[in-house]
Amino acid sequence: MARMRERIFAGFGAGLFLISACAITAYAVWQTSSADNSTKTATQTTQNKCDISAPVTDTATTAPAVYQPGGPVAVLKTTDLTVGSGQAAKNGDCLVMKYQGNLASSGTMFDENYDKPQALQFTLGAGEVIKGWDQGLVGMKVGGVRRLEIPAALGYGDTAQGSIPANSDLVFTVTLERIKKG
Repeated sequence: MARMRERIFAGFGAGLFLISACAITAYAVWQTSSADNSTKTATQTTQNKCDISAPVTDTATTAPAVYQPGGPVAVLKTTDLTVGSGQAAKNGDCLVMKYQGNLASSGTMFDENYDKPQALQFTLGAGEVIKGWDQGLVGMKVGGVRRLEIPAALGYGDTAQGSIPANSDLVFTVTLERIKKG
């Protein structure tokens, strides 16, 4: 009788071992499958992002007229100098831009890429550019030219940036060359 009891307990233990082993194997397979799916999702997301490390080469574009200072900038102001006819920019889009930046106080140009073949590209709304750009370019259409008058708080704030003094209001004239597909 004792021998029979030992065999039953041994069989019961072996059965539990097999069930546990199967459950652990199934869990491991499920985890691997989930990891593969999350990796694919991360890869797909990366492919849809704007690759700002890859240069976009366009032909040089005619620079806008020199900006004439109009005084301090209290709030973000956008003015379409030329309304584009293409797709409208929205947050998450990869924009390819030409630009000219001027100090609002003096009209002094501090940067531009109109006469260069290298265009600027960035993801709109992702914080890759100053807030004045992220806010002021939404709705701009491909082929359009827009003037952005940006208060210092939406530019570089109280931090000097190269030839831009701290607390500077900025004016950018920008051309949306295209919206790049990921």
